[in-house]
Amino acid sequence: MDKIQDEIIEEFSAFDDWLDKYDYLIELSDSLPAIAPEHRTENYLIQGCQSRVWVNARFEDGKVFYTADSDAIITKGIIALLIRVMNGRAPHELIDMDLYFIDAIGLSSNLSPTRSNGLAAMVKQMKIYALAFSQKEE
Repeated sequence: MDKIQDEIIEEFSAFDDWLDKYDYLIELSDSLPAIAPEHRTENYLIQGCQSRVWVNARFEDGKVFYTADSDAIITKGIIALLIRVMNGRAPHELIDMDLYFIDAIGLSSNLSPTRSNGLAAMVKQMKIYALAFSQKEE
């Protein structure tokens, strides 16, 4: 997990200003695993996001796999980063995970307060899925 976060930090260090970083986030939105149409409903909508963000998770072979979508392209890039770090991990890894790359690339300090709240809500929901799957596992 740290290896992936370190890769992301290195990728973002190539950009000098935040306009370039936003452009990169927009590029990353294309890498987002597609969410099934049946999961693009109110039941999967993240509460607390300014834009509409849907997240689903499935538990397979002891690991959590996420899919997501958003109607906002920068948010889509942010969730793509979260999925890149969190996908395919055991629930217990996800519950206690320190997503240090968020601060290290300056994401939290360069988002509007509403987007920052949305980011926190996305992370919280992804960890709630992991917690639910960990209970199921026991």
